[in-house]
Amino acid sequence: MRLEICSYSGYKIYPSKGKLYARNDSKVFRFINAKCESYHFQRLAPRKIDWTVFFRRTRRKGQTETTVKKQKRKIVKKERGIQGIELAELKAKIKPPAPGGVSKSAAAGAKKKAKGGNEEKPKAKKTKPQFTTNKGAKVPTVTKGATAGGPKGKQR
Repeated sequence: MRLEICSYSGYKIYPSKGKLYARNDSKVFRFINAKCESYHFQRLAPRKIDWTVFFRRTRRKGQTETTVKKQKRKIVKKERGIQGIELAELKAKIKPPAPGGVSKSAAAGAKKKAKGGNEEKPKAKKTKPQFTTNKGAKVPTVTKGATAGGPKGKQR
């Protein structure tokens, strides 16, 4: 048993029921009753007629199933090394801040100043470490304005 669907209302049409209308361009319309046929030829939009399936679908009428909201994925952050330096080496170079927001060296400096010892040792100049890739080749240093796309980058 094959069920057809009404071209206008969207209802099921059982065998030996309804009307079939074939247009000159060989487009076939199936109607469940004369009411649907009449409304179709009057060019009334089925989505505006409240008893049609199309109207009820667009306005979400009669849906008994409740939709379950999809759970959002948790964002997993991964820590990676930078251009040849492994993560363990990078963490060893970066010192975590002391609890309370003030580092030990800053606290010691504040205590010296409070005592009156304004004499500080001259600090040695820090040199930038040369980063190497995994193959051992040196990475060229690039100045801030000398990028491949010019000072503002590629513009589209």
